[in-house]
Amino acid sequence: MKALDQYELSDLKHIYRTLHGQLQQDFELMDSDLLHDLQGYLQDQARGDGTDVSVHAQWSAWLNDGKPISCKL
Repeated sequence: MKALDQYELSDLKHIYRTLHGQLQQDFELMDSDLLHDLQGYLQDQARGDGTDVSVHAQWSAWLNDGKPISCKL
């Protein structure tokens, strides 16, 4: 199995957005270690790019590569 840093960042962002978008329909995802680890990894990458992940708009914009956001993250 590969470590998260071995995958394309764009793929990881897409997977995170997809999983996060399902939280309202599948509350068990909130307790998922994988989702938590993925979020932590992505937040570390975002901080490295100068994004303040505590500011929702900045975090969402980073996850969406600056594109308009169609759903709340």
